[in-house]
Amino acid sequence: MTLTALGLVLTASLAHAVWNAAAKTVRGHGYAFVFAYQLVSAVLLLPMGIAIIAQQPDLIGWPLLGVAVVSGLLHIAYSVTLQIGYDRADLGIVYPVARGTGPVLTMLIALAMLGERPGWPGILGGLIIVTGIAVVTVPGRPAAGVTGRRESSRLLVPGLFWGGLTGTFIAGYTLWDHHVVTTTEYPPLLYFALSSAVNAVVMAPRAMCRPAELRAVAVSDKRAVSVVAVLSPLAYILVLIAMQQAPVSLVAPLRETSIIIGVLLAWWLFGERDLGRRLAGAAIVISGVGLIALA
Repeated sequence: MTLTALGLVLTASLAHAVWNAAAKTVRGHGYAFVFAYQLVSAVLLLPMGIAIIAQQPDLIGWPLLGVAVVSGLLHIAYSVTLQIGYDRADLGIVYPVARGTGPVLTMLIALAMLGERPGWPGILGGLIIVTGIAVVTVPGRPAAGVTGRRESSRLLVPGLFWGGLTGTFIAGYTLWDHHVVTTTEYPPLLYFALSSAVNAVVMAPRAMCRPAELRAVAVSDKRAVSVVAVLSPLAYILVLIAMQQAPVSLVAPLRETSIIIGVLLAWWLFGERDLGRRLAGAAIVISGVGLIALA
């Protein structure tokens, strides 16, 4: 993996963790919130997409729309599932589980079906990253008594379920988008701009049936909408560009270094516990990053 690709993915990881922390602050109207930031993202990306098409008009056609629709649907499923998870469980559980499940599935499929061979340093680095994520995720000792165990289970089980389901969609869109950006001539920025527009159009009918939730988002969550609308596409466009320079089986686990920042934000902003254990897991992740950088 080149230093350029490494820098792109690590920058994307920082942006990703920050926008997820912003999304965690939203409570009770997740679908309207997802629609709002998808709409703002589409509006922000539209001028750049138009500029690319003006320079390369031959890109316009049904094939471009088709691949963007598939990507958009996968990203909608991911975004809505993630927001439900944040509404029902801790950031420090949902985020590591989601970011851990995704690369595990992505790497296994990439190795088994795509014929990628990143070398033993890359594979070992990916496995070490997954181990670090497990350390971050496994709950610490609950408070004494039945009440403490029940509270731990109440927080853990929904986090594992929604995090795991989110990770499945992460693997789906990662592999699909990797296929598109590496087998077609579509610029990642144009591809993601059109995908964001698809997201907004598909989600609009249901969102418009919830005017009260849209008003609540516009009043109470406009800052979170702005943060996610900017940082979410930025993070993923950087990843798409990195995918053009390095195997997906390396990019996918490396981008999960965002859990280091996510763990710190969960402790700092939301008062979530077990910081020491989770930072130990983050240190394991960093060692895996070092091996991936050598691949």
